[in-house]
Amino acid sequence: MVEHQQQQKIKRAPRANGFYVRMKLLPTTKNGGRLVPQLEKKSFFYKYCKWVLWLSLSLYFFSSFLISNHNEQQNKPTTSLSTTHFSTFASRALFESAAINNTTQQGALFDGMKIYVYDLPRKYNTDWLKNERCSTHLFASEVAIHRALLTSDALTVDPYEADFFFVPVYVSCNFSTINGFPAIGHARSLIASAIDYVRVEYPFWDRSHGADHVFVAAHDFGSCFHTMEDVAISDGIPGFLKNSILLQTFGMKYHHPCQEVENVVIPPYVSPEKVWATLEKSPITGRRDIFAFFRGKMEVHPKNISGRFYSKRVRTELWRKYNGDRRFYLQRHRFAGYQSEIARSKFCLCPLGWAPWSPRLVESVALGCVPVIIADGIRLPFDDVVPWAEISVNVAEKDVGKLAEILEHVAATNLTSIQKNLRDPRVRGALLFSDRVHEGDATWNVLSALTAKLARSHRRSRVSNQ
Repeated sequence: MVEHQQQQKIKRAPRANGFYVRMKLLPTTKNGGRLVPQLEKKSFFYKYCKWVLWLSLSLYFFSSFLISNHNEQQNKPTTSLSTTHFSTFASRALFESAAINNTTQQGALFDGMKIYVYDLPRKYNTDWLKNERCSTHLFASEVAIHRALLTSDALTVDPYEADFFFVPVYVSCNFSTINGFPAIGHARSLIASAIDYVRVEYPFWDRSHGADHVFVAAHDFGSCFHTMEDVAISDGIPGFLKNSILLQTFGMKYHHPCQEVENVVIPPYVSPEKVWATLEKSPITGRRDIFAFFRGKMEVHPKNISGRFYSKRVRTELWRKYNGDRRFYLQRHRFAGYQSEIARSKFCLCPLGWAPWSPRLVESVALGCVPVIIADGIRLPFDDVVPWAEISVNVAEKDVGKLAEILEHVAATNLTSIQKNLRDPRVRGALLFSDRVHEGDATWNVLSALTAKLARSHRRSRVSNQ
């Protein structure tokens, strides 16, 4: 009874309207008797016409469905990165069973997993999109995942059939007026407010204590919501998130307080449109005349005004050791067209900054430059899907002084093999987010990772206990 009342409370989105034919086949009198013979004959002719019309329409729509389905199969690309199609049948009422039986690849691969996306007030998400950077900067996976889920086959408009609940809160779009960087000091209060709203309007958070709820934390130290590691560790993960699932860019192979929560390590956001535009001008198989490349912050004096050592001194060591080395192309200043430099390079250095990860990991892989990862203990995104050991070079932070010799050795031995692995479109696509889910892209891999956590689904655990 309580669940029935809760269902009445939820405003469900309307189902898509389909075409159907409604008929009254057996005319009768008001008291249920048969009509007089003359009217019955007329009624028989009228009924016959209706049956013919119904049969004709059924055959028409059924043949249309078969032709459409056949054409889709004929035109479907053979690559494993083919776009997921979102088809609408001409007659939902007549062919609903056919639609159910012909499940899409997403439904089949993700074990029928369903995700409900909360429709939160605009102040939690879309209001932030007034600033165009919100959907394009390195933390924009929170926007990209939200958009992709809304058109995914995993989406459900019925929260009672959902396995997971996605809470779309954009906390990374509050850009500092001083340096332009995302300021996330408001993140905890904004997410807490969103949870309060969800608890008031829906019954699903309280029944699982948030265990089947999913958030994005695409920041330096993930769900600790701070850019400095010592402060992030001191603050820890907010208590209201400790039972949920966090999609976060931060991950380490060893114990760390900022990953003491159920989590999936995701890649930072890199615009796929920019990548494709760069590859049109500089093909992935093109000439690479730069041996080793890095453009970014390299402090001459690593200890900043806060008293902390940036990049654990690694970037300072790179600058001091290799700035005069003609094999290394090192630049400390920003350049809008730096992706063209990546496309010209054989090795792209990916040293840690304040956090161990950076968008250079994604850009290097997407543009065919071998990422040289200098960040001890980093847990890389989708490491069960992306063959990192076959497409990258790992260098210990303490061995930065030997970097030139290490890269020369790789160039002389297995560089060609690594570059061949990087040319696989499945590898490049696995780290890029699209507005719509594509097979094998970053959101696809998020869905795949969530499938492995279906034991947290309240709906499935309830069914299994019945």
